[in-house]
Amino acid sequence: MRNQGIGSWPARRARMTPERVALAYRGRHYTYRDLRERSYRLASALGVRRGDRVAFLGANQPALVETFFAAGLVGSVFVPLNARLARPELRFILDDAQPAVLVLGEEQDGEGLPGRHVRAGDYEDLLATGSPEPIDEPVSHGDVCLIMYTSGTTGRPKGAMLTHANLTWNTVNLLVDVPLAHDEVTLISAPLFHIAALAQTLVPTVLKGGTAILEPSFDVDRTFDLIESERVTVMFGVPSMFNLLTRSPRWAGADLSSLRHLLCGGAPVPEPLIRVYQDRGLTFLQGYGMTETAPGALFLGAEHSIAKAGSAGVPCFFSDVRLVAPDGSPAAPGTPGEVYVQGPNVTPGYWRRPEATAKALSADGWFRSGDIGVADEDGYVRISDRLTDVIISGGENVYPAEVESALYEHPAVAECAVIGVPDERWGEVGKALVVTRPGAAVSGDDLLKHLDGRLARFKIPKSLEFVSELPKNAAGKLLKAPLRKLYGGQS
Repeated sequence: MRNQGIGSWPARRARMTPERVALAYRGRHYTYRDLRERSYRLASALGVRRGDRVAFLGANQPALVETFFAAGLVGSVFVPLNARLARPELRFILDDAQPAVLVLGEEQDGEGLPGRHVRAGDYEDLLATGSPEPIDEPVSHGDVCLIMYTSGTTGRPKGAMLTHANLTWNTVNLLVDVPLAHDEVTLISAPLFHIAALAQTLVPTVLKGGTAILEPSFDVDRTFDLIESERVTVMFGVPSMFNLLTRSPRWAGADLSSLRHLLCGGAPVPEPLIRVYQDRGLTFLQGYGMTETAPGALFLGAEHSIAKAGSAGVPCFFSDVRLVAPDGSPAAPGTPGEVYVQGPNVTPGYWRRPEATAKALSADGWFRSGDIGVADEDGYVRISDRLTDVIISGGENVYPAEVESALYEHPAVAECAVIGVPDERWGEVGKALVVTRPGAAVSGDDLLKHLDGRLARFKIPKSLEFVSELPKNAAGKLLKAPLRKLYGGQS
């Protein structure tokens, strides 16, 4: 094949295992032969060319997967859109990416959005007009495969460009650490418009010839049902998703015997949550990464999951990570430093953002993550916080993730977040926002006393407030910016 990119993968897999089920969605099954033909038909019918952007707006569904592979067949660039964004936010991204076509998923009307649309009701008719003949354009590893817009928590979203090589090397990195088999049944309920679900679950599953069960959203009861009925072997989630499962009354009696691999990322995993799963004989395969690294940068192998619990691991096989002190020198073990990443999985830059690219990538090709990590003597890195989340109290750095992990050790705490608030004496102090477990009877003083002796006094929040829920993005990742806006006044 002349196409060396991701778009050729359905055809490569179909010539090996055409009858295996590739996708399962709401009772329908699509084999790898189906996925290959439908991708050919869609690429033909869309009429897009090399370099064109092809956007998709919608939740997890076969049309999203088919649009992703169809774009790669002809050298177009896939642009997955966050289905939970408001119309002005979507218009900003579409104006920036300028796609040749926007494919709309189920329950999306495209109202107020610019450009040519393919509506969900017309999708199957469009496929029928396309040719099933093979497409084999010369797509190289260095060509841009997709543009994925960052969440924009610190400003307007930027489009991180990821090449076919970036995604391929990320898949290799993952398979070095996670022994996926040909018979995997992967539950994908985290949104595919975020990089972890797309690159850590869907793409490796297709490479291995497994089955991807697509779910439009995460639902606790539905997750338990699918694990039991479909014998799910792999699932990915952020800590809040796995935490919700443990809070269900079904947790204790659920049949989880089919699960082989639990992939977790998106935020530091609290050690108490790790222990709850270990008590069920389940091990988190956790790591650390970001959109710009496609996404894997660090990974904690199963054999070290207990001894190094809470760590994000060591650099992936074909990636390099270093921690950099504020003065630019290497951060010593036990000392916080900014995480820098280099490797074939690292973005070449941001779409139409040369200044942002120059700021994020050093002259020698290291990506500046903006995250803070601490390495132990063995090189295992614990991610503490974003640079923007660090609280500087009386000249001391307080890392909210460390405080949150200690709060999670209290049995009454279901979820928590710590932010910095102004303080006349110390400049800034911590404020804890806590969601309690149903039926828990605990006071704010009880929780603050719980921290005494576990943390240095300057790290203990000066105030605590109970809230009904914490804001999260579509991937379930906690959003600190809205919390700072709502609660970031005086302590």
